Amino acid sequence: MANQYNYDVLYLGSGHGTFDGAIPLAHSGVKVGIIEEDMIGGTCPNYGCNAKITLDAPVALTREVEQLQGIVEGQLSINWTKSEAHKQDVIKGLPGMIGGLLKDSGIDVIHGKGTFKDNHTVLVDGQPKTAEKIVISTGLRPHRLDIPGTELAHDSRAFMSLTKLPKQIAIIGSGYISMEFATIANAAGANVTVLMHGDQVLRNFYHPYVAQVVKDLEKRGVKFVKNAGVSSFEKSGDQVEVHYGDSRTLTVDWILDATGRIPNVEKIGLDKIGVKYNQHGIEVNDYLQTSVDNIYASGDVIDKAQPKLTPTAIFESTYLSKRFSGQINDPINYPVIPSVVFTSPRIAKAGLSIEEGKEKSYQIETNYLPDDWYRQVDNETIGDNSMVFDKQHHLVGVTEVSEQAENVINTLLPAIEFKFGPAELNRLVYLFPSIGSAAWTQLS
Repeated sequence: MANQYNYDVLYLGSGHGTFDGAIPLAHSGVKVGIIEEDMIGGTCPNYGCNAKITLDAPVALTREVEQLQGIVEGQLSINWTKSEAHKQDVIKGLPGMIGGLLKDSGIDVIHGKGTFKDNHTVLVDGQPKTAEKIVISTGLRPHRLDIPGTELAHDSRAFMSLTKLPKQIAIIGSGYISMEFATIANAAGANVTVLMHGDQVLRNFYHPYVAQVVKDLEKRGVKFVKNAGVSSFEKSGDQVEVHYGDSRTLTVDWILDATGRIPNVEKIGLDKIGVKYNQHGIEVNDYLQTSVDNIYASGDVIDKAQPKLTPTAIFESTYLSKRFSGQINDPINYPVIPSVVFTSPRIAKAGLSIEEGKEKSYQIETNYLPDDWYRQVDNETIGDNSMVFDKQHHLVGVTEVSEQAENVINTLLPAIEFKFGPAELNRLVYLFPSIGSAAWTQLS
């Protein structure tokens, strides 16, 4: 690549949309720099996926003990303070680990706020850094309600840093973050109220399966307020009032604003250099190239149809690495990307949805999972899945609600991606007994 610049490739942001591809790119001989104003590794390792799943682990354990009551004696409770401390122990070394991998690869990590000066120059706290190609990987940030008292609410990062769990929690929103944190907080002993913008939770998942998750949470004491119309927050002594609906008030100890996440596209100079973007993110072509031909985008900051998830960002990052190092010239070809909500039970899916399968008049097979002997081992009482088969009887989609839904979807993913037929399926020998074996058996 050109040598009149400081770098061949310069990244804005150090999350999965960057480092998974930047490291092999640097090993190929390309001079790489990364600009980061916050923690190395971005959202997922530091205050996203890794932290959340650590806080969820005790919840999953209590659910399993609950299912096996009478066989296993005694009740478990979650010590929130120790759970949060354990979470911190798990994640605290990740920025250093990722930073070490970057350093060992010869990548320069530049700490500070990056702003475009022109299409080859980024100013970092006033100091110019130049590159032939630049990748914008600035991710998403929590959306904040534009209402009076919004400063009294908190985001997901703050929730996962609480050393003491508030007794009364209001969660505004009904998406992934809302439902996962409602599950965790409720299991740890908080009284949780979810105030919904509309009348449906998790709109991108199969509604009858979502309803099972909601019903279970309601049974455990979580309250859902549909079409809440939250209008303001107001301090009331040591507590906070949520004003909503027709002059209604909810008094709580803590408010989580879980009304979504928005792309980090402002105040980095995109308008100045002509990079096109909208409310959903940066616009790119099939090569992840922006409207400025030497500038690319990767990860959650992209406006795209694919789920804005860590695995998607990793795939995009490694695609750009291969493209920049000359290994490929083809447009990006996304694989089947699964998604999961870590409630209890989980709800997960991959490939065509049930609704899409019905539109195509595909065969849909539904299984009531507590009838499966393997699910009876743990006394699972909630669980269904629906498998979508095309006209050649290839598995093209699956959605499941159960305590093991994420493992089932991961197990069946190759069948969807590679369109396994009878010949391929008959070549697979699974560990038995296992959840993988139970899942594959449903295809036969």
